[in-house]
Amino acid sequence: MSKNPVLVLNIVGLTPRLLAHMPRVASVAHAGFQAGLGTILPAVTCSAQATYLTGKLPTEHGIVGNGWYFRDQGEVYLWRQHNRLIEAEKVWETARRHRPDLTAANVCWWYAMGASTDFTVTPRPIYHADGKKDADCYTRPPALRDELTNELGTFPLFTYWGPTASISSSAWIAQATRRLIGTQRPDLALCYLPHLDYDLQRYGPDGAEAIAAAKEIDAVAGELVEYARESGYTVVVLSEYGITAVDAPVDINRMLRREGLLEVYTQAGMEYLDPWVSRAFAVADHQLAHVYVNDPRDVPRVRDLLAQLPGVDLVLDADGKKEHGLDHPRSGELVAVAAPRSWFTYYYWLDDARAPDFAKGVEIHRKPGYDPAELFMDPQDRFVKARAALTLAKKFSGLRYAMKVVPLDGALVRGSHGRTAADPADGPVLLCSDSSVSAATFEATAVRDLILEVLI
Repeated sequence: MSKNPVLVLNIVGLTPRLLAHMPRVASVAHAGFQAGLGTILPAVTCSAQATYLTGKLPTEHGIVGNGWYFRDQGEVYLWRQHNRLIEAEKVWETARRHRPDLTAANVCWWYAMGASTDFTVTPRPIYHADGKKDADCYTRPPALRDELTNELGTFPLFTYWGPTASISSSAWIAQATRRLIGTQRPDLALCYLPHLDYDLQRYGPDGAEAIAAAKEIDAVAGELVEYARESGYTVVVLSEYGITAVDAPVDINRMLRREGLLEVYTQAGMEYLDPWVSRAFAVADHQLAHVYVNDPRDVPRVRDLLAQLPGVDLVLDADGKKEHGLDHPRSGELVAVAAPRSWFTYYYWLDDARAPDFAKGVEIHRKPGYDPAELFMDPQDRFVKARAALTLAKKFSGLRYAMKVVPLDGALVRGSHGRTAADPADGPVLLCSDSSVSAATFEATAVRDLILEVLI
């Protein structure tokens, strides 16, 4: 006898502390249970999701962060999308060895492109030949894109990330998931709702903005949870990490440059990271940074420099990476972990006048590191909103445009993640509507087995 279908709802940034303001989501545990959820290093989206879906640590699945230095190409890339970057079997593939006819849907979990799911929805802008970018999504089967767009409107890409990020994108994703459950009834449905990421990074996790964001996502996620349960689904709610308060950006690449280890090249007066010849540089990813060191003889010096840098808590060498499940060829020769209340910027220029033009835009695929300042409009620019409106007018007129509104100041950021939270109330959490699989805590690597247990 087959079990109920399963919805795995990933509410990014959900913690026990915020759950107290989310009664509709919390109701999942009333018939089932709530449990603490272990944190991996790094506690970032792509790594955590890969661990949940494979039951492996980055050592085995290879997703060492939201991005890394692709040594074979000599380029830093974040937010790649090909599913084959995950070097381990995914949970639906494991389940199909027991139930060959099992169907799976992925709505906005990462590494969706080329995945063996039956239904896929993921953000995918239209990149026009003249440089313009329009909102859209990618789907499998292809006809699903028109069905969702006709019913829900165009995927709201510009509320998914950036200065205008809001609840609209999570609402669209939840509605798309509800529609798939209603029309296709996949045995396993994965849904990713990013809303808590925004204001918790902008304003921190402790203020009124965090509570307001929690209530907003509770309304959206609660409606989906209720519909799924009415449709006979077992519901698993989880999060990838908790966001904790920060107030100390760490300019790791600027330190490496001042020490003569990081090099740049200049074009049109703008400086670009030169990873091909740099002796050492860092790929900053929230509270973790992979530090790539070209010559093994430089590793001891770089390790000492990192250990002395204010805001660095740990420096992992080969043994440290092995201990934390990060000893993979994609990792840096060294891995730096930020101290509490600190996080790593990607900035490598020493003069803002020399920053590349993409630095003031929302350019997640061009920046050689994660940039949470993309959630802000530059408060030092009195005309930033007028400038943004003029840029939009150019776009709607069919002209080429560049939206340069992002500040070059990490001090604005008030929340981050990547390291283990000191208080479990600020860490990730798991809820399940099936009490038969209850436990007080789950390691991150046990999520895959939990899904399999309720699914098959």
